[in-house]
This record gives sequence, C-alpha cells and structure tokens, in this order.
Amino acid sequence: MAGPRTQRYYLLLHFIVILWGFTPILGKLISFDEYKLVTWRLMLSAPAVAVYLLIRKGGTRVSLNSLLQMLGIGILVSSHWIFFYGAIKVSNVSVTMAAFSCGALFTAFIEPLFYRRKIDRWEIVFGAVVIGAIAMITQAESGYALGVLMGVLAALGSSLFSVLNGRMVRKGNDPGVLTLVEMTGGLASLLMYGFFTGDIHSETFAMNPVDLGWLLVLSLICTAFTFIASVEVMKEVSPYTVNLTVNLESVYAIILAYFIFGKSEQMSMQFYFGALLILCTVLANGWLKFYRKK
Repeated sequence: MAGPRTQRYYLLLHFIVILWGFTPILGKLISFDEYKLVTWRLMLSAPAVAVYLLIRKGGTRVSLNSLLQMLGIGILVSSHWIFFYGAIKVSNVSVTMAAFSCGALFTAFIEPLFYRRKIDRWEIVFGAVVIGAIAMITQAESGYALGVLMGVLAALGSSLFSVLNGRMVRKGNDPGVLTLVEMTGGLASLLMYGFFTGDIHSETFAMNPVDLGWLLVLSLICTAFTFIASVEVMKEVSPYTVNLTVNLESVYAIILAYFIFGKSEQMSMQFYFGALLILCTVLANGWLKFYRKK
C-alpha cells in the first residue's frame, strides 16, 4: 500500500494532468491565432524555467551535438503546438482532444524505429482500431475534418518529440536544461518564421488584459509549473503510472470544455463512442505493456 508521501505525489500527478487538460480550454479562451499564442507561450515560459534552473543550481553542461539536437527538437515542439492550437481554432476542444488521444498509439509505432525492435502485433491491432475510431469521429463531425487532421498531426508531433526526449534523457542530459533549450529553439524558429513571412509586427505583441491574464496562466502555471512538478513526481511514481494517468488529459479536457463552453462542445453520440474507443485502446495498450513487463 502506498505511503502518505507517495499518495501526495499521486494527487499532485492528477493535478498536473488536470492543468494539462486545461491548456486546450485556454487555447480557446485566448482570442489571438495559434502563431501568436505559441510565440507568447514560449516567450513567457522559457524565462520561468530558466529562473528555476538558476535557483536549483544543477549541472548545465551540454555537448555541442546534444545542443543542436535539442534545438531541433524544439522546432518540432513548436510545430506540435501550432497544429494543436490551430486544431482548436478551426474546430473545438472536444474534436482536437479526441484526435490528439491517438498520440500514445503513434508512440507505439515510432518507438521501435528508434530503438530497433520489432513492432508488436497487438500494437498493429490497436493502431487499426484507432484509425477506425478516427474515421468514425470524422464521419460524425464532417464539418470539423480539418480540426481532426490537425489534431492527429499534433499527436504525431507529440509522439516524435516524446521519443526523442526519452533518448536525450537516457544519454544523461538534464531534463530541465533539455526543456529550456527546446523552448529556446522553438521560440527562435517561430520568430525567424515571423520575420521572413511578415507575421511579426506591432500587433503581434499587443493584447488586451484578459488575453494576458489567460496567457500567464497557460505559460507560468500550465507550462513552467507543470514541468517542474512533473519532474518531482517522476522521482516517486512509476513511469507506467505516469503514462497511464497522462492519458486522462483528453478526458479532463473534454469534460471541462463541455461545462465551460456548453453547446459549442456538444458532440454526437457517434463522436463520443469514437473518443471512448480511442481512450480504451490506449489504456489497453498501456496495461498490456505493464502486464508483460511483470
């Protein structure tokens, strides 16, 4: 039976996942487009992580090769966020999170490519079920097809950088330094993109007080704080429990969106059946891997 200390970490983990589930809500509440949103998120959260690293006073040495790899992953992270918030802007939170839920299954296919192992036949079965569920959701909510596509691309990006980050951590790189360099790389890529396309102008850095308030919540609480807290949680809670709990992010987000936004988030029964099918498949895949390890 878990002791009081471990139980506190379990509660903290669920609180972190609820905060992550709140990020798509904030994406809908903040009025400006996905490019401006992600750029501001990185501009505010990167300094917060840097302050944390300075206070912590941990080792920060990184080889040039690792530094370049981290910067490259940062570009992938910013692209993932662009697709994620773009999906919310063209559809809604429920559609985006249902499509985004297939990320864990993407990881099941991507991971063997990087770690040179065979793809398990059950992973093929689970992948086929998720594809069918995505098709079901797209058919049920055909007006949101672009949102589904962008949500799936966001999930693919999330899976890629999760696997790549796993390799970087296994090489001995500090997770805090890894996060800061990736945020810096993502921000630099967005600013360069905006400079050459003309998306950076006076209005890019202008906002009303309401948007600023929500953006501070997104950047400081739902990004910087959750990163720091999740690193602490992983010292006490098993990776399996963490990964399984993180899968509840979509459930929390869809429930929160339903109560906050009302009719704009009400979907058909076919949509909810497809979303439930994806969630059950992801949980089944996680349970199967845990059972085999034991």
